[in-house]
Amino acid sequence: MTSTPSVATSVSSRAAGHLKRAVAVTAGALVVALAAQFAVPLPGTPVPMTLQPLAVLIVGGLLGPGYGALSLMVYLEMGMVGLPVFTPLGAPGLARLFGPTGGYLLAYPLAAALTGWLARRAQGRVEMAGAPLAGLVVIHLGGLAQLAVLSGSIATAAVAGSLPFLAGDLLKVAIAAVALHRLLPLARALR
Repeated sequence: MTSTPSVATSVSSRAAGHLKRAVAVTAGALVVALAAQFAVPLPGTPVPMTLQPLAVLIVGGLLGPGYGALSLMVYLEMGMVGLPVFTPLGAPGLARLFGPTGGYLLAYPLAAALTGWLARRAQGRVEMAGAPLAGLVVIHLGGLAQLAVLSGSIATAAVAGSLPFLAGDLLKVAIAAVALHRLLPLARALR
């Protein structure tokens, strides 16, 4: 009979762990959804400047590769069913994934996973900066691929989808690196 309390404690502990992870995954998706609402249209490009990439990089870095990717898949699912989680500029719901920003959106889970994987292995600030930089490259590659298909030209895709964002995105990488360097130890302690 002494094993019953330990079994109950083990089940309770596992349930609490699952709940904590579910809350973290959902919170990550909501953070990206909130960041998407800060969108600034730029002339000459169908892609607005948003805080989404910054949020994706931080969420991925803090949640790690598996839960970071899962959080961004939840985000995409929320948007595909029509919840207002994508930027307020553009087609609603599933149609957004087939438009000029769809490639960026579809790259988010992979970018979060890569950022999380690299952040977990980072040994200092320089390596930590490499984690969000690699994630941002993935986001840009996804966006460029879709824009190249839609425009028929890689050069046109680069001019519309990457060049206008380089300075701002480098700032986002720096902010994400500092945030991850400071917050990752706290995130590890909360697991």
